[in-house]
Amino acid sequence: MAGEVEILELGGREVRITSPGKVLFEGRGETKLDLVRYYAAVGDPLLRTMGGRPVLMQRFPQGASGKSFFQKRVPDNAPEWLETTTVQTVNGTPSRALVIADLAHVAWAVNLACLGFHVWPSLADDQEHSDELRLDLDPMPGCDFAMVREAGRALKALLDEVGLVGYAKTTGNRGLHVYVRLEPRWDAYEVRSAAVAVARELERHHPELLTAAWWKEERGERVFVDYNQNAPHKTVFGAWSVRARKGAQVSAPIAWEELDEVHPDELTIPVVLERFADRGDPWIDMAPQSLEPLLAFHERDMASGLMDAPWPPVYPKMPNEPPRVAPSRAKAVEED
Repeated sequence: MAGEVEILELGGREVRITSPGKVLFEGRGETKLDLVRYYAAVGDPLLRTMGGRPVLMQRFPQGASGKSFFQKRVPDNAPEWLETTTVQTVNGTPSRALVIADLAHVAWAVNLACLGFHVWPSLADDQEHSDELRLDLDPMPGCDFAMVREAGRALKALLDEVGLVGYAKTTGNRGLHVYVRLEPRWDAYEVRSAAVAVARELERHHPELLTAAWWKEERGERVFVDYNQNAPHKTVFGAWSVRARKGAQVSAPIAWEELDEVHPDELTIPVVLERFADRGDPWIDMAPQSLEPLLAFHERDMASGLMDAPWPPVYPKMPNEPPRVAPSRAKAVEED
């Protein structure tokens, strides 16, 4: 098998797929070639959401059940036609990242055992602006997907209230992502500020269900609205991407009206392909919108005296940020 090669024509280019019969998902048996063919089958919606964006590659040389590593830099022996761009990682290090220009670029990455893609919220040619707000509904231990569904409905209602349209997808695991495509007018700091305000507003209206608490000890059995997924240089697992799970579950776009019908564990490669053939792309009408209605929440919160929410530890201390220490630890220090 190691000597086998399959030549595919994708995006007007020939792409070599080595060891095409290598099983990547042991739970179902999908191979490397199966994964490339899956991405080709959903190529149009995949490129609508990912095309032209830098991606971070997570490689699984032994398949989904094996160890992985993030490859932040495209190797020097990459083909000449491969499009790349320089991005800044979270810690400020510049890296040469892959840009998903077409399906040939997707297949090239899959050939390196990249199963799915972690996608930047900006286009490669305009990295100063984040054109996607990404709200991550992350269930804490003790939460089931019924609670995630309820959280999704609460978020949709808030967006409806301010005249914005959100687009939902499963994460490929336990949670739900909701995207708002933006006009390219705001940077990542502003988009994150809006996400913080949304998280706080949801917690005010649904305190038993949703939380904006950064510290895990304060979240309880609630769904955390992870606003920090919008911090500068952060990537989010992309729509239509396949998770590194034995069952090859997909981070699948869904229509709001089918939220109660789906469960993320059921959205495997063949199921998603069938759904796409029957229903098309649930995100087909995604269009740029204004962030201003959500920034109004942020401005109101700041005017009322609220501080910024905590940032992840890899970021430098930010203006108006509270002490970056867990409440229990801060209390212990005070008592000492």
